[in-house]
Amino acid sequence: MRIFLDACVDPRAVTVFAGHEAISAFDLGWHRLKDHVLLPLVEQRFDVLVTTDQGFEYEHNLKKLRLSIVIVHVAKNKLEFYEMLARPLLEAVNAALPGMVIHVPAKD
Repeated sequence: MRIFLDACVDPRAVTVFAGHEAISAFDLGWHRLKDHVLLPLVEQRFDVLVTTDQGFEYEHNLKKLRLSIVIVHVAKNKLEFYEMLARPLLEAVNAALPGMVIHVPAKD
C-alpha cells in the first residue's frame, strides 16, 4: 500500500507503517500546498492519505476520490503517540478502500 502522510502528521511517523511504502508531505516538499492542489497529486500516486485533520471528511467530496483517508486522533503530534497507535493504524490502512474514511481514535 502506498501511504501519504499529510503535513499535519509528524513526518517521522512513516516508520509506523512497516511493510508499506510511506512518505510524508515534507519528504516530497508538498507541506505548504493547499488541499485543492495537494489532493489531485496525492490521488495520482498514493492509495491512502493519513491526516490528523478531523474536519477533512467534511471539507472535501471524498466519494469521488480514488484513495482512502485515515484520520488519526493523537493527543500530541509526536512520534511516540503514533507508535502507540501502530496496530490500529496498520489495521485501518489494510482495510481501506477508495473513498472510505476511517478514524483511528487516540488511546486512553
